[in-house]
Amino acid sequence: MQSLTDLVGPGATVALGDGFGAPRGLTADLCAAAARAGGVRLVLGWVPEADPGLDPAAFADARTVMPGWGLRDHVDRGLIAHPPVRMSAVPALLHGPWRPDLLVASLVPVPGGYAFGSEVGWMRTAVDAGALVAGVVSPKLPRADAGPPLPADRVVIVGGSDRPAGTLRPSLSGPDQAAIARHLAPLVPEGARLQLGFGPVPSALAAELRVPVRIDSGPLPEAVVDLDERGLLLGDPVGMYLVGGPRLHAWADGRPLLHPVEHVLDPGRLSAGPFVAVNTAVEIDRDGQVNVEGTARGVLGGIGGHADYAAAATRSVGGLSVIAVPTRHRGRPTLVERLSRPVTTPSQDVEVVVTERGAADLRGLSRAERRAALADLWGPAGA
Repeated sequence: MQSLTDLVGPGATVALGDGFGAPRGLTADLCAAAARAGGVRLVLGWVPEADPGLDPAAFADARTVMPGWGLRDHVDRGLIAHPPVRMSAVPALLHGPWRPDLLVASLVPVPGGYAFGSEVGWMRTAVDAGALVAGVVSPKLPRADAGPPLPADRVVIVGGSDRPAGTLRPSLSGPDQAAIARHLAPLVPEGARLQLGFGPVPSALAAELRVPVRIDSGPLPEAVVDLDERGLLLGDPVGMYLVGGPRLHAWADGRPLLHPVEHVLDPGRLSAGPFVAVNTAVEIDRDGQVNVEGTARGVLGGIGGHADYAAAATRSVGGLSVIAVPTRHRGRPTLVERLSRPVTTPSQDVEVVVTERGAADLRGLSRAERRAALADLWGPAGA
């Protein structure tokens, strides 16, 4: 077993595995090794939980493709850079200016070697780009990687962990989310592929569905288990991350669910056949442009696959690109005259907007007609 000190050289670029199965037990060791080596660059993915062992100052440069909840403070303080990157562009970055020399990641034992566990995302891309995998053997993670064992000559074991995958606290749906779900459910045709995601609206939507669907989403939520138990899940879901708790992890163990970003966000695959993308927004302007990155006060999230899924859904015959958002959030209208941050998803990739008040079908409408439809949908709440 090797140590990270032996693997992290001066000026190296290191990627740190992300998601709820991230190798958090080695983060402090990685930071110490980077500080000793000097000039080390750090590439981060989606970090949903704050990691007390992460010290951005140990690196000459640190940046992330997706500032989840766990990185918001670092990003807001300017310690970690947050370039505007859609998730489908990450492979080009990893084969280009962000090419990692080393990937520190959690691994699970599988017949023939090791694979990733509760997330795959961009990590197989990093290996394909030439990264050596510094693996933390984590047998308590679910075995949900749909790919083959990682090449044995690209894996070095640096530790072990008995830590299970982290748990996302259940999202409780309120009256607004329940109403949104009731308006949303009839828009999903039987047999369609559905981007569901996680959060109170997706959870409420899953409970409202009465027709069988295929789930095709970056994060796979616990709602897929509910759909399966109700006989409404067609085939194995397709995703990059498991986002739930022990019930989801037990259900996912041994199933080929998680795929690389190149497969999950392939626009040709997504747009072939009816595909319904359900996304949310921090705010939407009167032309239908969407911001999901944050408010004027700070970062809330990243671009992720929002724009990729919306664009693919608009190209899908029989599909829909849907934005589901309450008319107000913390007392403020979510329909605004001007977005507080740059556009995440352009208006031409937004087809239907759903709030607790109903739905506005924007397909084929002129700019003026779209503005009128959105104003009518928000009503007094958008004033």
